[in-house]
Amino acid sequence: MAAESVARAGHSVTVLTGESTPGSKFLVAGRGGLNLTHSEPLVDFVTCYGEATTWMDPVLRRFSPDDLRAWAHDLGQPTMIGSSGRVFPEAFRSTELLRAWLVALDQLGVKLFRKHEWLGFDLAAPQIQEARFRSALGKTISLGADAIILALGGATYPRTGSNGAWVDNMRAAGVQVSALSPTNCGYQVPWTAAFRDQFAGVPLKNVCMRAGSMQARGDAMVTKFGIEGGPIYGVAEAIYAQGDQREVSIDLAPDLASITIENRVRAAKPGLAMGKLLKRCAKLAPVAISLLREITSNQIPRDPAQLAFLIKTARLKLGEPTTMAKAISTRGGIMHSEFDARFMLLARPGVFVAGEMLDWTAPTGGYLLQASFATGRAAGLGAVEWLESGRCTDLDLAGQ
Repeated sequence: MAAESVARAGHSVTVLTGESTPGSKFLVAGRGGLNLTHSEPLVDFVTCYGEATTWMDPVLRRFSPDDLRAWAHDLGQPTMIGSSGRVFPEAFRSTELLRAWLVALDQLGVKLFRKHEWLGFDLAAPQIQEARFRSALGKTISLGADAIILALGGATYPRTGSNGAWVDNMRAAGVQVSALSPTNCGYQVPWTAAFRDQFAGVPLKNVCMRAGSMQARGDAMVTKFGIEGGPIYGVAEAIYAQGDQREVSIDLAPDLASITIENRVRAAKPGLAMGKLLKRCAKLAPVAISLLREITSNQIPRDPAQLAFLIKTARLKLGEPTTMAKAISTRGGIMHSEFDARFMLLARPGVFVAGEMLDWTAPTGGYLLQASFATGRAAGLGAVEWLESGRCTDLDLAGQ
C-alpha cells in the first residue's frame, strides 16, 4: 500500500521482499476467507485500537473501511458483508486480490525484488538513506534511495519472513521499540487427560467471554493445550492487563437470562442427572457440560441460583499465551513517540515505518488488516511529502 501510494504520486518505487512470494503473510491471512475490514460505524471502529486509538484515529479516517472496500472494487475484487458485519472479498480468498494488486503495481512501474532480506541500516552513516540486504544470491548489498519505507511486520508467522529480526538494529539506530509479544492468541489450560482426550478440537459454540471491562461473543475452540478463538481474541487486552493472574468469565448460555435458567432448574424433575439438567435447562452441549465439571472439580452445585450463576459466569484460569509463531498478531513495536505524523522516524529522517512493526494492537475481525493498509498508505503519503519538500538527499540506487 505504501508503494502504491508513492508510485501514484509519480515517483520511482522499488519493493524488496524477503520471500520468494510477495505478500506471503497476506496469503496466510486469506486462508480463513480474508477478512479485510469491518462494516460497523467508523465512530465505533476507531475505538478498537487500545492505547493507540488517539493516533490511529486520524489515520483510519483518512483511509477508512469504506475506502478499503472501494480500493478492492477498483481492482476488480468487490466485497461483501458477512452476517457478523465483517467484510470479505466476494471471491472469499486473498489470491485473486493479491494477483490483481501486483498487476496494478507493475502497471505503475513499481519494481519488485524477491528474496532480498533486510539486514538493517548502516549505523555509521545515520544521515544517509541506505539499507543493507542479503540478496537472492546470498550476497550482502547496500541500497540507497531518497526515501525508505519499512513494513517489516511483527513476529508472528515467521515462515513468511515476519520474525521480528529488525528490532535489534532499530534499537541500535536509536529507535525505541517496546518488546514484542503474542496477542490474538490461545492460552494454555491444564486440562485433565479425560477432558483433553475427548474434547480437544471441539468448539464451545456461541459463548460470551468477559475479562475486565471487555467482552466478546462467538465460538471458542478447546485445544489439546488450552483454548483459543474469537471470544478469547476479543478480550486479549484485558487478559494482558491481568498479568500472571489471567482469567476469563464465560457465559455458556448468553441468550438465556440467569433468572430463566434458575426458574427452569427449580421446575425440573427432582433427581434428574446433572448432565440432563444442564442440557434441558440451559441447552448446554456436552463440551460445555464437561467444562463446568472441569472447572469445579466435578462439584457442580444443584442449588438453582448457584447453578444459574455458574452457567453465566464460569471462571476459567488461563496459563501462558501460545508461542509467537502460533499467534495471529503481535503486541509491541516501534513506539509512537519515535515517528512523526508522516510516519517518519525522528532518529532517521527519510525513513518511514508502517504496519505491524508499530506499537498498536487490535482484535481480529478486520481491524488488523485495515490498520496495516491505512498505516501503509499514511507512510507512503508521508514519503511523498518528504520527497516533494526538497529536503531529501539525492542518492543513486546502488547495488542492483
